[in-house]
Amino acid sequence: MTETAPGPSTGSDDPNLTMGIDPYERNWMRLSIALLVAFAATITVAGFSMGFAVPGADGEVDPRTVLETEPWSSPGLREISPGVYEAYVVAQTWSFNPRELEVPVGSELTIYVTSPDVQHGFSVRDTNVNMQVVPGQVSKLSYTFDEVGEFPYICNEYCGQGHAAMYGVVNVVPASAVSAGNDNDNASDSAEAQGDADGQVD
Repeated sequence: MTETAPGPSTGSDDPNLTMGIDPYERNWMRLSIALLVAFAATITVAGFSMGFAVPGADGEVDPRTVLETEPWSSPGLREISPGVYEAYVVAQTWSFNPRELEVPVGSELTIYVTSPDVQHGFSVRDTNVNMQVVPGQVSKLSYTFDEVGEFPYICNEYCGQGHAAMYGVVNVVPASAVSAGNDNDNASDSAEAQGDADGQVD
């Protein structure tokens, strides 16, 4: 009687295998799926609960004439409605214009940035505001400043010899300070108007 040599094992008789998949391989597959779910949950929470947003291109400009075109010819802060502001900032070698923005605490600030020369960056410390500034493109991000303090902004893209000098600051002040300033302005305007009226009577 002739005996046949056993052939190579296919592993089908191994009780640890499920559908021919090794237990270690199964564990790595489970870990990979768990990581994907965790990443998706993190992005969802960051986007909807924590206000993280991806900077977007809001429009296009001609970098050769942008400094002669509104609103870029007079950049700065504009109040759209109570507690809602827009800031138009020009980044150029090697400075920001304006270098200082002041808003009351609790304000929502939408920042528009463009460049007439080379690529820059715009990053506000302790916030999620971090944008690339490309000539010919307007970058845009919004942030609500809920704490009083100074929030410096810098250029975080190397743009040449004076790169380190590109900085500015968002000053977030108590709402009472802004109200007091507005009251003083109104009082001054009233006094000037009264003076003009007195001069006309005389």
